[in-house]
Amino acid sequence: MNRASFILRGAMTAGAVYGATAVGPFVSNAFASGTSDIEILNFALTLEYLETNFYKVKGKAVNLSGEAKALAAEFGAEEQEHVGALTQAIKNGGGKPVAMPKFAFPVTDEKSFLKLAYTLENVGVGAYNGAGPSLTSKALLAAAGSIVQVEARHAAAIALLTGGMITPSGAFDTALTKATVLKAAGPLIK
Repeated sequence: MNRASFILRGAMTAGAVYGATAVGPFVSNAFASGTSDIEILNFALTLEYLETNFYKVKGKAVNLSGEAKALAAEFGAEEQEHVGALTQAIKNGGGKPVAMPKFAFPVTDEKSFLKLAYTLENVGVGAYNGAGPSLTSKALLAAAGSIVQVEARHAAAIALLTGGMITPSGAFDTALTKATVLKAAGPLIK
């Protein structure tokens, strides 16, 4: 996979998270040359901001209970650690971390929260799997590999809690089609 393919796949994944209108610039530039490790990390940082905010803010707002509440607290703390690690890696690489945007999550109760959590975690897995081959730094690739494993464990834990599929794509993660991404898209960033 080359950098242009990663940008296109990343844009499709972002469409699942942010909504189709937010990813137009990424799609139009998908075949432009040269995406740096810093740009890839900033894209990952935005996804980690989203997940951190989802668990730490929205998780409290919908009054989760029991295991869902415990998982949201644990996952929120781990996503915050991902934010810290990516922010530091971007700075160490001479880049400037993107600012955290504001979010709007269309969930009102525990059931809808867990449904979106499952989607977000699986999208995160796909995003890191798509980005990995495009990273030029072996150290950053190793860091991304350690994060993607945690994202997959989050998705699996949510699947076990809700009775969802632990491996929704089977033995291997598959690329999302544009139609699938657009179907899953939601206006999560204000």
